Amino acid sequence: MFVSAVLLDVDGVLHISGRPIDGAAHAVKKLRDAGHRLRFLTNNTTQSRVELAAAIRGFGIELEDGELQTTPVAAARVLQGRRVLALTMPAIRDDLEGVELVGESADAVLLGGADETAETNRVFSYMNLGRAFAELEAGADLYCLHKNPWWQTSRGALLDAGAFVVGLEYATGAQATVLGKPSASYFEAALEVLDADPENAWMVGDDVNADIGGAGALAMHTILVRTGKFRDDAGAWSAQPEAVVDSIADVPAFLESSL
Repeated sequence: MFVSAVLLDVDGVLHISGRPIDGAAHAVKKLRDAGHRLRFLTNNTTQSRVELAAAIRGFGIELEDGELQTTPVAAARVLQGRRVLALTMPAIRDDLEGVELVGESADAVLLGGADETAETNRVFSYMNLGRAFAELEAGADLYCLHKNPWWQTSRGALLDAGAFVVGLEYATGAQATVLGKPSASYFEAALEVLDADPENAWMVGDDVNADIGGAGALAMHTILVRTGKFRDDAGAWSAQPEAVVDSIADVPAFLESSL
């Protein structure tokens, strides 16, 4: 069997609200045993990379910290040395190494994502969003870790911080630079680490826009899983996957039959 690079989304593919998807750990093991090169890609903005990697290992999934690609680490590379007003969850601040976090006179404004706790109310308070508006009006650049409108939890769909990003764009006329999925640079960074060409790589995700659309724009192969954010409304999808499977548990067998 031909060996591919396989990029795996985390939220909605491996777990939902900390509850592992049935068969996820076994599927990852089978992919490794088949010799596929793996990279775990996430738009999670509520945990540090070390914390999130430990949580994934808690699902029984073999994973080294360095195999996990997160948006805060990507942001640190892009914003290194700049003065940044960061509206992000406190847990990821340590991953913003080399970034000067400030409360005023910022070069850039960075928005992260929401989580399921009351901390979201504080981070995205009217006062903080007003501060971000003032910095953007003064000339700061706008960045976001992702622009997701919502995400899937065990309680159902919850509003995500993409709504606040769009609100600031509307109010200021600024255009946000998206640092995570579906930006091409985020996928390209993963392919570079795996020394893989897009045509020999597969993206497995639950988000039609961020996962399937982003990877497909680079001519990667794409697999959509019917877990997490999946909605059975193909006519409204912004991108078409190469395959749709019930869950990540079905991915190893699909790749074995396709390669």
